Amino acid sequence: MTLSLKTPPLLKKGDVVAAVSPSWGGAHTFPYRYEIGKKQFEETFGLKVVEMSHTLCSAEELDLHPRWRAEDINAAVRNPDIKAIITTIGGDDCVRLLPYLDYRAISENPKFFIGYSDPTALHFAFLKAGISSVYGPAFLTTFAENGGIFDYARDSFKKILFSGKISGEIKPSKEWTNEFLDWANPNNQKIKRKRFLNDGYRFIQGDSPVQGRLIGGCLEVLEMIKGTPVWPDKKVWKDCILFLDLSEEAPSPTYLIRCLRNYAASGILKNLRGLIMGRPHNVPRKDFDLYDQALIRAVHTEAGLKFPIVTRMDFGHTDPICCLPYGALMQIDPIKKTVSLI
Repeated sequence: MTLSLKTPPLLKKGDVVAAVSPSWGGAHTFPYRYEIGKKQFEETFGLKVVEMSHTLCSAEELDLHPRWRAEDINAAVRNPDIKAIITTIGGDDCVRLLPYLDYRAISENPKFFIGYSDPTALHFAFLKAGISSVYGPAFLTTFAENGGIFDYARDSFKKILFSGKISGEIKPSKEWTNEFLDWANPNNQKIKRKRFLNDGYRFIQGDSPVQGRLIGGCLEVLEMIKGTPVWPDKKVWKDCILFLDLSEEAPSPTYLIRCLRNYAASGILKNLRGLIMGRPHNVPRKDFDLYDQALIRAVHTEAGLKFPIVTRMDFGHTDPICCLPYGALMQIDPIKKTVSLI
């Protein structure tokens, strides 16, 4: 396996974690929602949350000062009292932070960085520094879930960040939701979002088990960071399992095909052992099949590859979500219809 990352120290009750806003200033825009997320997080996991210097700045201020946001990451990394760094929410311009990050400090002070969507750019910064980060929850979303954190998300976070015993099957959640209730109305916090029964994962390709190291993130952000210093060399992708998450902007099946054509043309796709994708967000359920068909076209029909592909998994932009550690060894078994960390 080529992708080898250092795993940071596990969390324990009483530890201090930093809340950062490396993308959009949502914690300032919706302070009530942020405080709910912080409270539910602290009560659930027994951790203490501290804000960095610019975590609660307005969206306008953060937009003007990407260096501020990067400085918060650097300061949290260097602070020995802070044991993990968790994003408040995503956005669309984490790529602007990359020139200001202290990669040496990240490498020399390994600690978990946790978030999803736009912070994909920062996950690849940690990957460049040789540190495993976690594609997972944020304060304004998962941790501020109406009516309390989903058990599925809670249990996954505890397993990955606290126990260190990450091996085992990643089973589908019993139910899922993508309903949005206006965060500006505090009364909505008392309303549980509409939930659907989970039909499970779709194994759309593959005829034998494979193993590979996890690498990936939000599809659109991966496109943003191609060609930057954090984009891995082609050899890093060898024997990996690529995980893809589609944002709330709901990129089309055609966009997905075009992105994967780039992976094929650059030689990355043929080096992979498998591919998993989260459930599309802001997409009618009747259209999920279109994304499966897009994957088959790009991977099998056009690139001639037959590695396993699993879709509609519980990570990324629909809820609840599991945690995916970069560099962790995953097994996809299309015969038994299981996805596991080993």
